[in-house]
Amino acid sequence: MPRERRTQLEFYQEKLAYEIDSADLEAALASGQELVVVDGRSSEAYAVEHIPGAISIPHRSISQSSLTGLSKSPLYVTYCDGIGCNASTKTAIKLATAGFRVKELIGGLDWWKRDGHATDGSAGQAHRHHIDCGCADAPV
Repeated sequence: MPRERRTQLEFYQEKLAYEIDSADLEAALASGQELVVVDGRSSEAYAVEHIPGAISIPHRSISQSSLTGLSKSPLYVTYCDGIGCNASTKTAIKLATAGFRVKELIGGLDWWKRDGHATDGSAGQAHRHHIDCGCADAPV
């Protein structure tokens, strides 16, 4: 196989090693795979709407001490609002740095919902103010 094709193939294989889409996540959850879904947005955004069974670990609050109770055995799947938010990437970096196995959900909560999957939270209630997703770093 020519070098260019090998390089391209390696790129796509590596991409799948670190990303998961909503269909594959739903299948993994349904089959009982050992994984933990992590919402890296703010606690307020999580309360409004999140993937069922997900835990809230806002990326801004991650520290060695905040991760001490978590097992390193499962795969952690991080997500945020979607393509315009990078809280899932920041969460994934912090978890990987701490020694956890991590994948990032492609498209985040937005694509999870677009693909017809259920959510939990108070999203059905009227909200009159903007909820900060927490993807931006804290103000300096």
